[in-house]
Amino acid sequence: MPDPASYDAIRAALRTRHLDIFGAFHPGPDDGVPPGAATLLLLGPDEPGFWPAVRDAPEFADGRPDPLDRWSERVIGTLARELGATALYPFGGPPFQPFIRWATRSGRAWPSPVGLLVHDRAGLMVSYRGALALPRRLELPAAASCPCDTCPDRPCLAACPAGALTGEGYDLAACHGFLGTPAGADCLERGCAVRRSCPVSQGYGRLAVQSAFHMRAFHGD
Repeated sequence: MPDPASYDAIRAALRTRHLDIFGAFHPGPDDGVPPGAATLLLLGPDEPGFWPAVRDAPEFADGRPDPLDRWSERVIGTLARELGATALYPFGGPPFQPFIRWATRSGRAWPSPVGLLVHDRAGLMVSYRGALALPRRLELPAAASCPCDTCPDRPCLAACPAGALTGEGYDLAACHGFLGTPAGADCLERGCAVRRSCPVSQGYGRLAVQSAFHMRAFHGD
């Protein structure tokens, strides 16, 4: 009989909730993980289909702020209780949990040529809705390979229409300034052009309306 608390079983349970495991590792004392955790699972949107399911959730109908974060807390928190795990989130601080460090530690996310994290499945569209810190050590799959290592054109380096995000760094003020112009409407409505340029991102299945939701929150609309 399969172990109901195995990596594969937990992943199957997550996917019924429109989430997937975006990385995992066995934490050490310097990883900033709660004491007693033997396995950390990083959770991200399972595409395609994440956004339509989430938009039908009660958090998006009650008119209160931060519906996506509240959905994440409810769904991941419920699963954590079922598994005897601790739920952790990239929001709600300060202090904030070190999700970027955990992502690179997992062997499934890396700094891209433009500095943003790139994920083996989601590309530059990678996002984390939370994590599960489990008190038992799970058998984990092998680490993945960075997609940038086999990307000959690296379109992300020249994709920013504002020139705000390149291999030379990120100009936050220039990005916001561009988003406030008519030319910036494409990024506001469809998502960051740099993130969209990534070949892995293009195969991930994230909808433009979800990217628009995040872009409005980022730009302050």
